[in-house]
Amino acid sequence: MSGDDDRPDYLDREKKSFSELDRARREGRDRGDERARRPADPARSKQATQQYLKQIDAHFSGGRSAEVERLAQAVLDARGTPELAPACRAYRAAAGSPTEIRIAACFLDSEDRELVLEGLAALEAAGQAGSLQASVGLKTQLRGLAEDPDDELAGAAEDLLDSF
Repeated sequence: MSGDDDRPDYLDREKKSFSELDRARREGRDRGDERARRPADPARSKQATQQYLKQIDAHFSGGRSAEVERLAQAVLDARGTPELAPACRAYRAAAGSPTEIRIAACFLDSEDRELVLEGLAALEAAGQAGSLQASVGLKTQLRGLAEDPDDELAGAAEDLLDSF
């Protein structure tokens, strides 16, 4: 019959047996292992890993320099002492307005009107960005500032409290 002549060409090829397919898979995998054992690969892999970790650390730390990190720690260490306002000013001079909530909260404790207003503005920006979750301590700070005789400070603190 001529039915054999009507078959497509792809059906005419010979199929590989399961053992041939398994051998081809094993040989392909073995070649990949040989490439991974080359002496240059571990060094290159380690270097790439270190570079990636540096990028991730910079991303999560906000890309801050070691100097800014040191100043941020100085602000945190100075909390509750007379050195807080000067530490906040040094931080602001090096890094600008605070972007971390805990540093902005330190600005609120500085008892320097300008720094307190800057801390409130930073917290308001964080609230608008949706990254501000008010803790009990922060709410207490804001309630204290809401009773301040300075109307601008009190109003800004009240507005921020109302946003929670």
